[in-house]
Amino acid sequence: MNIKKILSEYIYNAMIKANIPPYYNVILRKCKNIKFGHYQVNGIISAAINMKLNPYDLAKKVNNNIIATYIIKKTNISVIGHINIFINKIWLSEQLDKILSSKRLGLTKQIKSQNIVVDYSSPNIAKDMHIGHLRSTVLGDSVVKILSFIGHNVIQQNHIGDWGTQFGMLIAFLKDKHLKQLSITNLNEFYKQAQIKYKNDVIFAQQSRKYVMQLHKQDSYCLKIWKHIVYITMENNYQLYKNLNISLNHTHTMGESQYNHMLPHIVLDLKNKDLAIHSQGAIIVPIYNDKNQNIDNIIIQKSDGAYLYATTDIACIKYRVKMLHADRIIYYVDTRQKQYLQNIFYIAKKAKYINKNVILEHHMFGMVLNKLHKPFKTREGQNIKLLDLINEAIKRSKKIILKKQPNIKYDKLQHLAHIIGIGAIKYADLSKNRTSNYIFNWEEALNLEGNTSLYIQYAYVRTISILEKSHMEQQKIQKSKIILTNLNEINLAIHLLEFEEIILKIAQNGTPHILCNWLYKIAVLFSVIYETCNILHQQNNTIKKSKLKITLITSQCIKQGLKLLGIQTMKNM
Repeated sequence: MNIKKILSEYIYNAMIKANIPPYYNVILRKCKNIKFGHYQVNGIISAAINMKLNPYDLAKKVNNNIIATYIIKKTNISVIGHINIFINKIWLSEQLDKILSSKRLGLTKQIKSQNIVVDYSSPNIAKDMHIGHLRSTVLGDSVVKILSFIGHNVIQQNHIGDWGTQFGMLIAFLKDKHLKQLSITNLNEFYKQAQIKYKNDVIFAQQSRKYVMQLHKQDSYCLKIWKHIVYITMENNYQLYKNLNISLNHTHTMGESQYNHMLPHIVLDLKNKDLAIHSQGAIIVPIYNDKNQNIDNIIIQKSDGAYLYATTDIACIKYRVKMLHADRIIYYVDTRQKQYLQNIFYIAKKAKYINKNVILEHHMFGMVLNKLHKPFKTREGQNIKLLDLINEAIKRSKKIILKKQPNIKYDKLQHLAHIIGIGAIKYADLSKNRTSNYIFNWEEALNLEGNTSLYIQYAYVRTISILEKSHMEQQKIQKSKIILTNLNEINLAIHLLEFEEIILKIAQNGTPHILCNWLYKIAVLFSVIYETCNILHQQNNTIKKSKLKITLITSQCIKQGLKLLGIQTMKNM
């Protein structure tokens, strides 16, 4: 159910009947103050100016052509030519009823299911995941949930960096060490030491390159160490995903190494198609703009025969289209990789590794910053490990809970602190427009007021508390009739019914922050109702049951909305 779409169709037809050319789109916005209307039509003024007509007269003509419908209670026209629309509250009540009877909160649009590959998280091997991996991981996972929710077949891909020169360094460095004693912590340290040794020790650098070649030739000793390094790193990462309530697991992991067998063919094929050329011993693919000007060059094979990330990424696209039958491939990679990915997409299209109908999208995102607008790091200038961020969130959440409930049981404290802390981290990220940098602030992330997960989780707890204290069976509440008695309830109803519009926008653009804004607005509107009306002490039983039903619908919408963001709820706090 999409109010905006329904109204837009009525208005568009009225505009056509008023002789407004069909290329003028309906511009429909919500009124800031519902006393003046629920929705406002704004596009008529610009049409009138271009048609050399009086905006008020044209608006009046359009208004007269709006077909009388059950949805619209009344309209009025402002002096400057806006049409204000009031929605029939009985129709709103009937649509709210449909939310309860729907498994998808009134989402009625039947979409054509696509195979959508979502590439996200993508950590490197032999390193701890850090805050730099946060945005890709939580954004990608939320969009995966939303795309699946509306009916797409989503293929999650965790494209890990499990191949390259660094493994030759590590194998050389770990040669005389006991592999059983390896952990992600000392592996991190060994990696740093190996890097230093590689730069300063010529013999060690030669050994490292030798081990890379042996690894490529499937040497059993090198493969054993490599597999162990990958296993230790990814087991650590899977535990982090579990802690963050991220759905990625080992079945979604596709490392760079799994495309190795394709690379010689990719290079040969690009040469045969006259897309790749020899240049100073290497093989490159020149990139041209629309004016046929050479604007960049992508190296796909170095002079020593080694392949590069670009070669792997091109092979990866070919694999996803041919083997996974992808209709759409979405990459959650930061803004700095914009030009690189554009070049890779260019090569894949020129090589015809994708057909016309396959869509390649880079859902880029900004950086996480501190209060000084610098990258969010430790005092020593190191990237903050995700595990440390999680532990800090849980620690701070415990302090908040203990202030409210000093005698809370240990197990309950642990459980609540985890839900609140993880929710705070994820919501702080997801509530920001992904294309922008944002400042991470603990005080804001864990605030009980404002647009935070804690505020929304608390609103959910309130709804559950009211429903439980009513001592009324849910089935009985569901059968009750909804009667919208005031402007606050009407406003809440309109917002609840925007769910389909919001979800379809996110599925198209990969922007979960608009779902966060929707949830926050619902929490605010319900809080106003809660504070101005004692639901449980209503004298009129019919009105009481109506308000309980609105509470139940609000509860379900908040829970489902947070679930799509990968954030848990709790029944009490």
